[in-house]
Amino acid sequence: MAYVSIYLNFMGNAEEAFNHYKKVFKTEFSAPLMRMGDMPPREGTPALSEAEKKMVMHVSMPILGGTLIMATDMLESMGHKLVEGNNFTISLNPDTKEEADRLYKELSEGGSDAVPPHDEFWGYWGTCKDRFGIRWMFNVMKQ
Repeated sequence: MAYVSIYLNFMGNAEEAFNHYKKVFKTEFSAPLMRMGDMPPREGTPALSEAEKKMVMHVSMPILGGTLIMATDMLESMGHKLVEGNNFTISLNPDTKEEADRLYKELSEGGSDAVPPHDEFWGYWGTCKDRFGIRWMFNVMKQ
């Protein structure tokens, strides 16, 4: 079933923030926390330091009214820099790749920072910033 979530970016303290949010919302992580070190190595990208391997690649939890918040730690070694405005993304999780492609095409028109949806080890993923400056992510999880 398709759903929408809010994706948050942190600079090394995503785990601390989400442990705090667990207490605030009296909830639990939706799935085990994934670390950067869990990611398969990618050709052409630098190796992660031991500290970076411990950072959060992905975490999620339900909060109020069925809303799901998710997060990652940004990596300075990959050129990521947290500034107000790039610390959140609206994550669309449609049921099909075709719907992800349609949403991406329409939301990325006139925008920037676009990565067209493509297959990743966890599913079909892409992202863009629309012409109004809002960041969107598209995820179709592997079944």
